[in-house]
Amino acid sequence: METIERIKEQIAENPILLYMKGSPKLPNCGFSAQASQALMSCGEKFAFVDILQNPDIRAELPAYADWPTFPQLWVEGELIGGCDIILEMFQQGELQTLIKETAEKTQTEENS
Repeated sequence: METIERIKEQIAENPILLYMKGSPKLPNCGFSAQASQALMSCGEKFAFVDILQNPDIRAELPAYADWPTFPQLWVEGELIGGCDIILEMFQQGELQTLIKETAEKTQTEENS
């Protein structure tokens, strides 16, 4: 499968998806650590892709997303942004609302 196809599939299959360096428990960069910490604080499950383990995605995603850096948060197929935006939204309470609503919507869809 081509890399862009794989990226599209990951984004489509995971309502809350963080492309990051490392994993939420073992982040490999400060920005990824802060972003995943903010997401974990929202208390909902989210998927992640370690771009260090996926150099093809690391190379292709910035062009696909039109966003040059990592981490990248995708919610319901839409790029939310990187670390600064994630932290700003978290501090204003917007991230928690977005993540909670998305998780509830996803659970409702799975149950119906």
